[in-house]
Amino acid sequence: MKLATAAEMRQLDNLAITKANIPSTTLMTNAAAHIAALAKEVMGENDHALIFCGSGNNGGDGIAAAVALLKSGYQVRVYLVTDRAALSADAREMARRLEALGGILETFDPENSHCIPDNPIGVIIDAIFGIGLNTEVQGAPQKAVDLMNALPHPVISVDIASGIEADTGRVLGTAVQADHTVTFTLPKIGNYVGQGILYAGEVKVVDIGVPEEFIYDMPAKTYLSTANHFTFLARPRDMHKGDAGKLLLIGGSVGYTGALTLAAKAALRTGAGLVFMGVPAEIYPIVAAQNSEAMPFPLPNTDGKLNEQALPLILERLSDIDALLIGPGMGQSPALDALVCDIIRAAPEIPIILDADGLNAVSRHIDVLDEARACLTLTPHDGEFTRLGGDLSHGDRLKSARDFAAHHTCCLVLKGPGTITAYPSGDAYVNTTGNPGMATGGSGDVLAGMIAALYGQDLPSAPFIAAWVHGRAGDLAAANLGEYSMLPSDLLDYLPEVLKQL
Repeated sequence: MKLATAAEMRQLDNLAITKANIPSTTLMTNAAAHIAALAKEVMGENDHALIFCGSGNNGGDGIAAAVALLKSGYQVRVYLVTDRAALSADAREMARRLEALGGILETFDPENSHCIPDNPIGVIIDAIFGIGLNTEVQGAPQKAVDLMNALPHPVISVDIASGIEADTGRVLGTAVQADHTVTFTLPKIGNYVGQGILYAGEVKVVDIGVPEEFIYDMPAKTYLSTANHFTFLARPRDMHKGDAGKLLLIGGSVGYTGALTLAAKAALRTGAGLVFMGVPAEIYPIVAAQNSEAMPFPLPNTDGKLNEQALPLILERLSDIDALLIGPGMGQSPALDALVCDIIRAAPEIPIILDADGLNAVSRHIDVLDEARACLTLTPHDGEFTRLGGDLSHGDRLKSARDFAAHHTCCLVLKGPGTITAYPSGDAYVNTTGNPGMATGGSGDVLAGMIAALYGQDLPSAPFIAAWVHGRAGDLAAANLGEYSMLPSDLLDYLPEVLKQL
């Protein structure tokens, strides 16, 4: 599904109005019907709604929702947090309809302690800013946001939580903490990236009447990664292990034998045919005991870490390998930095995934990314991304990921809530699965092994598919075990269920 910017949404609405001759008030009324329908679900037996509106069309949606609720017999209290003279033309029309039904568009007075009704409130509707906000929230709107966040009632935001920048997910000063967001036509970038994902609550995308052909024809560079993006085909009956991908995983060190094992088991659970593991000779007996399906082999090491003498042995193996993963549990040293860089320079044109200490090695020699013949995929969390030279200071994770991928001609998987997979072309996929229970050491090793496995099965979209499947397995684990108790190894147990569903 396409993720839209504010400008793209304005263009779609304009096409619906000018090309399809759909009145703007019809679009607004359609939007209001969806808001009101969700409000009724949320309210339960309570019949009072509190609605905060701005002067633009987002406020018009809120006023129109009040009209719909009044017609259905619900009680509404509608506050305008800005000057009435600033109402957009459509918002003025909705205000006229509200008042024709006996409703009142009140001016919000944050100093008035009686502005909140005594009757039980079933829902609060946030319709202050929408997707047009690009400056910090101040004055009466800020106080309205603070009030909504302080009240113990469920909040529905219209299109996007007020205070969230639509194209970045940044909080502009303050933002509404929504329980639900009703967003129109297409999901907005800010609902799913950056801090926006923390404020959106449950997002519901609804159709307000924009013709499907306009949506289909709209060029897009950002997509919401969902199960609809991919299907795992049934394997042919004459398939053999070589057809399912031969992988080489490089890593491990004294005290860190589990990371590469997690990656190897994840690769096998994701369908890899053969998984070889190059590990320091000093830990080979431990790793061999941990792995019955994957095939570890010893490599030269110094003090329990790989050294440069391992290079020719690794390159010899690469002649018959479909994908290479470097980094889990590998440790750090100048010799490892040199080894990783030499592998990148000399490796054939196969997918290479750099994770964990593989990322740390190239962070000190970032130019080596531009020397690779192979397709590189980097899987950093925010701290690793910063060490690689990525800039997150402006709060626009999507732009940062895109810029890095384009600059270094690589695929970047920027992990975190709403993991972003960015390609050199500028295309980016935002993940929708996963939960805080996955924020523990080892989860990233599982993801790296899954990416390698899918690359080995000739899936160029391996990174964003793996991110979705990985997160979905985590969601199943959390549902059954709880976010506090789940382990990275538990993801391995739920991968079969996810893949069967696909």
